[in-house]
Amino acid sequence: MPSREQLSDLLDPTSTVLLTVECQRGVVGPDSALPELAREARSSGTLARIARLVAAAHENGIQVIHAIAERRPDGRGASRNARLFRAAERLPVQQLSGSTAVRVAAPIEVAEQDIVVRRLHGVSPVHGTELDALLRNLGCRALVVTGVSANVAVPAAVFDAVNLGYTAVVPTDAIAGVPSDYTPVMIRHTLALVATLTTTDEVLGCIERPHRTGRG
Repeated sequence: MPSREQLSDLLDPTSTVLLTVECQRGVVGPDSALPELAREARSSGTLARIARLVAAAHENGIQVIHAIAERRPDGRGASRNARLFRAAERLPVQQLSGSTAVRVAAPIEVAEQDIVVRRLHGVSPVHGTELDALLRNLGCRALVVTGVSANVAVPAAVFDAVNLGYTAVVPTDAIAGVPSDYTPVMIRHTLALVATLTTTDEVLGCIERPHRTGRG
């Protein structure tokens, strides 16, 4: 992990964006289509830590982007080239555009200045979406990736961000997947090779700069 000074330099508020991945009611909410994943995200404290990061970003001028996966009621444009997509079509809760399932889940709060990026296809919130163009227009250098799942969407986002030239920063206690013991293995053997690994508290300690200055 980077030193406090290195992480603080990297997380410059003017060039840092916080990304939440699929933190939507139909995925991590009480009526989730994926109850095992929802339980893990909540019982592990992951969702609460993401909410803390989002709140701190709002208070300290860091842009927040929420990446949402959804589908049209008629399924047009949806991917069907993987087992994951075909299985999702049969789930009792569908991530339909405009439904409550695709709203950001509590306790994460969406502020007026937040950006919501919605996709109808694929496994990554970055590839094939407008996210890259938005990040470049925002002057982003460091992309803090949080959310679910550590199985698919989170590593896909990290790899795509790195391929596009961003520094991916992953608070390892702010992502979740199933089973629970898979996430630390994936972090250790995959994300550690390409991302800057840190923790929620370490990120908060760097971005809550105005509060520290005021107490000094």
